[in-house]
Amino acid sequence: MLTAITHRPAPALNQCELTFLSAQVIDIDQANRQHAAYCDLLRQCGAEVITLDKNLHMPDSVFVEDTALVLDEIAIITSMGAVSRRAETAAIETELAHYRPISRLCRPAQVEGGDVLRIGHTLYVGLSTRTNAAGVKALAELVAPYGYEVIGVSVTGCLHLKTGCTALDDRTLLLNPNWIDPAPLAGFEQIPVPEAEPFAANILRIGQTICLHAGFTQTGALLDQRGYQLEVVDISEFLKAEAGLTCMSLIFNS
Repeated sequence: MLTAITHRPAPALNQCELTFLSAQVIDIDQANRQHAAYCDLLRQCGAEVITLDKNLHMPDSVFVEDTALVLDEIAIITSMGAVSRRAETAAIETELAHYRPISRLCRPAQVEGGDVLRIGHTLYVGLSTRTNAAGVKALAELVAPYGYEVIGVSVTGCLHLKTGCTALDDRTLLLNPNWIDPAPLAGFEQIPVPEAEPFAANILRIGQTICLHAGFTQTGALLDQRGYQLEVVDISEFLKAEAGLTCMSLIFNS
């Protein structure tokens, strides 16, 4: 069974961490409606959706992807780069313990889940403002016994690796080459996003379905021409928080 762990948007979402964007007013009521539609889309794609509310006092808690990495064998609780977010992981660990043995990364190693792009048994890990070289090394040591390889990717223009690069399938990437170093990803076909939609590289792939923000119409047309099965959902309020579609769920086979 496919399981998706999500978290209700915090009332204080307007106080979220921002690194590359300037603050804009987030409509919390609209964000709640958009989050509900996002969860409905996950269900439509075959996932059982679990929506938590344990971290509502933490502004960024809707972005559960950063708190953990769920592999087939274990769940890894990350060591968050943003100090304000480190308390989020306790509630997520409690939930994930129902599904997987738990391992943890510890500082000074820093990793956030948004920096980890899994393709098969390779983990591409962004070296970003939130994930450091010590984190990449510690993660590599932790997952090696399970047969995973870890490859670092420099991230310079955006918050996380998956802000600027996600996988459309196991051979094809959608990416913004202005924000990440594409060299470690040279073995894949690389589709650059349109210049007018720099944040469109963050898609959510569930089985054969590619989920895309409804506002990224140029990217949608590009992927439609290539034959991808698309579903769209509006997450405009979460884009103001420097987020994307992958950020709001932890999806795994349970």
